[in-house]
Amino acid sequence: MDKKLIHKMIRNCFYQYNHDLESVPLSLGEYDELYDKILKAIEEDKTADLHDLINDVVYEYLSK
Repeated sequence: MDKKLIHKMIRNCFYQYNHDLESVPLSLGEYDELYDKILKAIEEDKTADLHDLINDVVYEYLSK
């Protein structure tokens, strides 16, 4: 998976949760942590929709 694309998709998902460019609460390390969780989810369910997996991971991050 292209890491930059996944980072962009993560950022866009935060926009859906009413964040903007300045308010996205992630450091580069946190982007990488979410990226790793997304890759793990892909490995567990290869038929899952990528957008759904990203939404699930971001929602989990925001709700903790």
